[in-house]
Amino acid sequence: MEPIIQILARELNRPAGQIENVIQLIDEGNTIPFIARYRKELHGAMDDSTLRTLADRLQYLRNLDQRRGEVKAAIEGQGKLTEALAAAIDGAATLAEVEDLYRPYRQKRRTRATIAREKGLEPLADLLFAQERDCPAPEEAAEAFVDPEKGVETTADALAGASDIIAERISDDADIRKRLRALYVQKAALVSRAAAKEPEDSVYRLYYDFRAPVNRALGHQVLAINRGEREEILKVSVEMDREAALIPIRRAVLVPGAPSMAFVRSAAEDAYDRLISPSMEREIRSLLTEEADEGAIRNFALNLKPLLMQPPVKGFVTMGLDPGYRNGCKVAVVDATGKVLDTAVVYPTFNERKKQEAIDVLARLIRKHSVAHIAIGNGTASRETEQMTVELIKKVGGGVSYVIVNEAGASVYSASKLAAEEFPEYDVNLRSAVSIARRLQDPLAELVKIDPKAIGVGQYQHDMPQARLDEALSGVVEDCVNAVGVDVNTASAPLLQRVAGLNGTTAKNIVKYREENGAFTTRRQILKVPKLGPKAFEQCAGFLRVPESRSVLDNTGVHPESYDAAAKLLELTGYTLADVTSGGLSGLQDKLSAQGEETVALACGVGAPTLRDIAAELMKPGRDPRDELPRPILRTDVLEMKDLKPGMELTGTVRNVIDFGVFVDIGVHQDGLVHISQLSQRRVRHPSEVCAVGDVVTVWVLEVDERKKRISLTMKKP
Repeated sequence: MEPIIQILARELNRPAGQIENVIQLIDEGNTIPFIARYRKELHGAMDDSTLRTLADRLQYLRNLDQRRGEVKAAIEGQGKLTEALAAAIDGAATLAEVEDLYRPYRQKRRTRATIAREKGLEPLADLLFAQERDCPAPEEAAEAFVDPEKGVETTADALAGASDIIAERISDDADIRKRLRALYVQKAALVSRAAAKEPEDSVYRLYYDFRAPVNRALGHQVLAINRGEREEILKVSVEMDREAALIPIRRAVLVPGAPSMAFVRSAAEDAYDRLISPSMEREIRSLLTEEADEGAIRNFALNLKPLLMQPPVKGFVTMGLDPGYRNGCKVAVVDATGKVLDTAVVYPTFNERKKQEAIDVLARLIRKHSVAHIAIGNGTASRETEQMTVELIKKVGGGVSYVIVNEAGASVYSASKLAAEEFPEYDVNLRSAVSIARRLQDPLAELVKIDPKAIGVGQYQHDMPQARLDEALSGVVEDCVNAVGVDVNTASAPLLQRVAGLNGTTAKNIVKYREENGAFTTRRQILKVPKLGPKAFEQCAGFLRVPESRSVLDNTGVHPESYDAAAKLLELTGYTLADVTSGGLSGLQDKLSAQGEETVALACGVGAPTLRDIAAELMKPGRDPRDELPRPILRTDVLEMKDLKPGMELTGTVRNVIDFGVFVDIGVHQDGLVHISQLSQRRVRHPSEVCAVGDVVTVWVLEVDERKKRISLTMKKP
């Protein structure tokens, strides 16, 4: 049995020593962000994503090891474990293979074969299945097993029972199942048809007569078909050429020329038709769904990360508008720190008079609070609200811009216990407007308050295995929060909870401590927080920022364990902490290169990767990595679909990346779709190769269908 370390080293193409180090770090209770950032020398600077893949596979392989032990113990308990079987179980590479080997020994419900064994027909099955040359003909052999008292009235009854036993034995053969599983993946087809004879037009119309090879079925197709089947609009099957599937079974069990060969052949065909084929169909459907789920979860995570990492629009008073029809448009004005200054409700969609009243109210709020930006939720009545906002900006004489903000999850947050604790004085609708305004100011800080599934990027998120989806998305949120760093004196408990080493309890304790004792003035002071011990401090300290500290290092990503190394680096290069504070380290990199990175690292007592990270932090203390990403497009005017013409060039923001293309906000209420074939002149395997959520891209209009509200775009310059 290949050791887990060797398997992971081969799969990840990494030295075994690095894999062993990561496993040890994980087993010691270190978090992935901490390992990724502060233990680079031990793992060769693997990124968060690779480390999470390693951790997932480690868990799977350990579960596999545990299951091997359980299966061997169970078979041993029956007195049936042979050396060959134990070796086969130890050599099984997947849980499915282990279960195949255990299948003949697992306690079964009462089957036709079980009933036949109860009638004493197993010796007959053994005799016929052995297919010895000197074995009598099946009918002759069966005569000895006729016993009316046991319910075996005739030789036909005896042979039928023996056939059932042989069929089950063939179905339980691990090697046969393994070969057929591979054959199905290679040769079978996933087929869907409309459940009704005359189906109505629906979103599933592409799958009313659909067929795709199993090994070429795309994830989004599988998920759409599964949903259509659940809604009883589609009928789905896995089709396999019967003769092709029977060939490996016959090769495995038949002995040419034996008197009982024809009988065993018939039993083998029964095994395939009645037992193996339905089982394989379930397995293949399950395999396709599992792969589609994993692909969709990866896609969701892929979209979530850039969405969370959108650059904040800091330092401006912002107005949040949560559009609506019947209940009006909810308004919240927040200051540069996100504190609520004012709220209102206006009704711009009722009639022209109400719209003008709304403009007057909003204009007064803009002038009163010097509003610089307006964030508009992209939900119901967003288009009408956007058009009103353009009139509003003209009325106040300019100086204000607006952005359409993805409001997915805002209603979930506003109705949550957390929102009630944060804004007890406001009703649910106004809390939503506050959230929309804050999403523009600091997307990450606001979005961490929402269940990642409710953020609404990706596809079919509600069909996913929820525990696996939660795990993957929580990992993305955690990586983003720790990549940016968190101000320990202003962060909310939900944001702090996502910091490596912290949990719901310690996050709340940090907030409570600063409320009772005032702002933290050093990182070490965090150790005074109840239930936050040395291990938690080790994990979280480097990701928490303390701008109020006298030491500038407390406001950087330099870990406290490396403060001495940072001081030594400054000494060797002729700088001081005062230079760090004033931003006067522009020549640090040149001095490092002149002295030699490895030499300086050795003198500082750290590895070269850690030294580079320390130097980067010292040159930009308190830096926000999101500031280097493309800024949101701030608009002052609005387009309508009727304004769009084929060939028109536009600038837009990528809103969602899915398997077959990307959706782009081009300033029209309806996002346009750039199909995967229109993303680049070169062949693109997945849209994520070309762009990510939040990217600002240039597109050209291909086609506009106002009736169906569809906009087709291209990123290939005409």
